[in-house]
Amino acid sequence: MSLHKEPFVDVRNLSVAFPTEAGLVKATSDISFSVGLGETLAIVGESGSGKTVSSLAVMGLHNRKRTQISGDIILNLESGPLNVITADPEEVRKVRGKAMSMIFQDPMSSLHPFYTIGNQIGEGWLLHNEGSKKDAREAAIKILDLVGIPGASKRVDDYPHQFSGGMRQRVMIAMALVNNPRLLIADEPTTALDVTVQAQILTLLKDMQKEFNMAIIIITHDLGVVAEFSDRINVMYGGRIVESGSAEDIFYRPTHPYAKGLLDSVPRIHVGKSERLKAIPGQPPSLINLPTGCAFNPRCEYVDQVPGGRCLTDIPNLYAIGESHVSRCFLSENAAVSGK
Repeated sequence: MSLHKEPFVDVRNLSVAFPTEAGLVKATSDISFSVGLGETLAIVGESGSGKTVSSLAVMGLHNRKRTQISGDIILNLESGPLNVITADPEEVRKVRGKAMSMIFQDPMSSLHPFYTIGNQIGEGWLLHNEGSKKDAREAAIKILDLVGIPGASKRVDDYPHQFSGGMRQRVMIAMALVNNPRLLIADEPTTALDVTVQAQILTLLKDMQKEFNMAIIIITHDLGVVAEFSDRINVMYGGRIVESGSAEDIFYRPTHPYAKGLLDSVPRIHVGKSERLKAIPGQPPSLINLPTGCAFNPRCEYVDQVPGGRCLTDIPNLYAIGESHVSRCFLSENAAVSGK
């Protein structure tokens, strides 16, 4: 569901699992979402909820020999639709880095310490463009300048260790954008950065989105990051989408107890100092051995309010609350948010 825009990426019933000696890790189960050009989708949830796994599937980066993948991931390219799951890996490789790009979580480990920034950005440009190394260097300088690296023509020859954390993140963004992608996936783009730099990086991503008219998927566990940045939010738990809606829906009208719990655990300026933050009890479930019924039931304070103990036996479907707001919970909207 995108906001009145033709989706660039359309994910339908995606399930990803990894066979291991301990059992089958069901990383994502039957998830569907879409993102249009110029639109930002945030995927939020605790570690192990399936956020990164689903995005790596969109990029076609899972090893198909070691991964069980089903469903469809359709990219609506200018040349026609491409299904990332069924397409030849070589076809997917050709669009990866060009039509779609990803900013990985840790900029220090994602950048090679032995090569200059210019070499690393230029390599990505040369993969998808005809030109010389000099052309690639010029493209690197241009994009470094665009993402706000001061003195880009000189810094292009510097190494990763010569950049601060915030500047390294800008370099990662430059590397992802050098080929003008239609889709940008940002995996925890502000982790380990101080609050001021976080705001700068998010503003930069928004500016770059306007510049290139990109679809953006931002993966984070920090709800503060997505409040003003996102058009839509998918809340994930136990490998499933448990609530999806506009940023306004999720922040002001959450109905799933997990989404509500995430919001209650965020510090707020207007709350008195003596008032303690409300934590979600327990731990995220094992993806090898998920609880029967609703995966959130061992941690949910509303289990007893559902007649017949259905939370313990049945997996709830996504039900519509509004035009573009859905929730995977047996409770009615009023019951889910009442009282607490």
